[in-house]
Amino acid sequence: MKSSPLFSILVVCLNPGEKLNETLKSIEMQKETDYEIIIKDGLSKDGSLDHLEETEKLHIYRQKDSGIYDAMNQAVSLATGEYVYFLNCGDYFYDENSLSSIKIAIEKEPGRGIYYGNTYFRKAGTIIHVPKIIDDFTCYRNIPCHQACLFQRSLFLERGFELSYKIRADYEFFLRQYFLNKIKPAYVETVIADYEGGGYSESKENRNRDKAEHREITEKYMSKSQLFRYRLFMIATLQILRKYIAERSMFSGIYDKIKSRFYK
Repeated sequence: MKSSPLFSILVVCLNPGEKLNETLKSIEMQKETDYEIIIKDGLSKDGSLDHLEETEKLHIYRQKDSGIYDAMNQAVSLATGEYVYFLNCGDYFYDENSLSSIKIAIEKEPGRGIYYGNTYFRKAGTIIHVPKIIDDFTCYRNIPCHQACLFQRSLFLERGFELSYKIRADYEFFLRQYFLNKIKPAYVETVIADYEGGGYSESKENRNRDKAEHREITEKYMSKSQLFRYRLFMIATLQILRKYIAERSMFSGIYDKIKSRFYK
């Protein structure tokens, strides 16, 4: 009887076009092969899945969903691996060693629940470095990019992504694990994902909702005194200007080099 894989790589999609093929190629190039691929398709009509055939490693499920987080919850329910990793269409593993690096980190620090690393932000053409230790302020300011996080599947058994949040359900899930379940995420010293950027949460019309959800979620898990200190610090350190610089290819490389020195 075949044992369950170590990793379940979850790809949710709806009319993904050629992006699906490119994402699958980045998975298939991995040196670490103890994985399954779950494609959870929301009933695409563009024919992008017609050429795909299920194999021992590749499983395709077509089912209607109410949005990306509902699709991700469905994908988790279909997975059998010990750890789940969400790789959206248009996003890739950074190189062929991404999964191998994560496996080494798990073997070195088992049972940490969440493993995360750095991200290549394609839109800005730079590597986004993250803190090696997650603390309360990191959770307020900016958790690691979702494409660079890997989760123990058991974390989803009690409750998955909260569907009332349309933009920050992944953020709420991360904070829930950190504050309520006392998960201490482990840093993987590598670039895990090549992130396309420009997604739903980054469109102009959703920025106000993004801010509102951030406020609601942080107020759920953090004290008033924490929030006061953190908001004051963000204003004092020109967070809006720094974000603007970080996302512009002209400045992002220099900015990230400076930032990475603080995370060593």
